[in-house]
Amino acid sequence: MPHIITTVNVNGVRAAARKGLTEWIERTEADVVCLQETRASDEQLAETLAPALEGGWNLVSAEPSSKGRNGVAILSRKPADAFRVGHGDDEFATAGRYLEADFDDLTVASLYLPSGEAQTPRQEEKERFMDSFARYLTDTAAAAATEGRHVVVCGDWNIAHTELDLKNWKTNKKNSGFLPHEREWFGALFAEDAHWTDVVRQLNPDIAGPYSWWSYRGKAFDNDSGWRIDYQIATRELAERAKQAVVERAETYDQRWSDHAPVTVQYR
Repeated sequence: MPHIITTVNVNGVRAAARKGLTEWIERTEADVVCLQETRASDEQLAETLAPALEGGWNLVSAEPSSKGRNGVAILSRKPADAFRVGHGDDEFATAGRYLEADFDDLTVASLYLPSGEAQTPRQEEKERFMDSFARYLTDTAAAAATEGRHVVVCGDWNIAHTELDLKNWKTNKKNSGFLPHEREWFGALFAEDAHWTDVVRQLNPDIAGPYSWWSYRGKAFDNDSGWRIDYQIATRELAERAKQAVVERAETYDQRWSDHAPVTVQYR
């Protein structure tokens, strides 16, 4: 089973590769890397990540039907036994928002949940996704328990769950990503009968953050005025095997290759 898993929204894989993503992949010790918002076709993605693939990495991906939007992928040291695109909702089947791959008794998923915008059709789309995805997660957890499998859903969930997950929470109460019903939806995933655990929060129960996204505007990055919206959500037994989590925040603003930072978890 992979022991180190990373998730990162690359904010456009071709731009990220020009800024340092390729070099980061060369350095990482991760066994699996989940990518979101690749904004690339499968062909463009493979071409951009050619140095990694030539170096021994394996790739599965879900390209977006809308050019230049969405797109998710999974890089792995060993080939996936199988992979699946989508979560069974026809509306989002070709949106490039969900992909999962099997490695022995572990399923790793890469998720890019819609960002939404309060009181607009974009928010309505987000909430339709949330509704069907919650049902899918319930069924997935039940099946995993029956089959003795472990599952971790990695990605950009575009929701800050609690006040600890957002620096300026007081001014964002009416904004998508911190709406009360979004936070309640997220919290329900971690209910005792839901069988899911927020791995990073489990390992860091009382600290602010660690944030994983900072706006490019103003001094958000320099002031660590961020959001924690990139998560690894694991089934309970797998979550118990998590021993270390780190957000790989760039040392300086100009060393960033995305507005997100990689979130890496080491499992026993």
